[in-house]
Amino acid sequence: MERAAGQVNVRRVYDEPRADDGTRVLVDRLWPRGLAKARARVDEWPKSLTPSTELRRWYHGPEGEYEEFCRRYESELAEPPAAQALSRLRALAAEGPVTLLTAAKDPAAAHTSVLLRLLGR
Repeated sequence: MERAAGQVNVRRVYDEPRADDGTRVLVDRLWPRGLAKARARVDEWPKSLTPSTELRRWYHGPEGEYEEFCRRYESELAEPPAAQALSRLRALAAEGPVTLLTAAKDPAAAHTSVLLRLLGR
């Protein structure tokens, strides 16, 4: 799935890289299963920009709810070093195309939608 948002796109990391991807940024905390690093062609992997392990476990547990996940994730992104990583992402987007990569099956219902909103896309 692909979602264009100005200079920022969201794609599944398992999709073949494209010439117009620009800077490819993996925004998952864990490396995607079964994917060779050479095939993924990831330029940056800012783990501090990803949801914490605790937040991921809560969201995928029985009590996890998307709107609350988004609120909690935004709170995490306001804290250093996540805030610094978000600033870096904004700078990259100002310089040219950026593609946020995720293994999520539905990127629109994942943390990438929060990132897009905070990037003003």
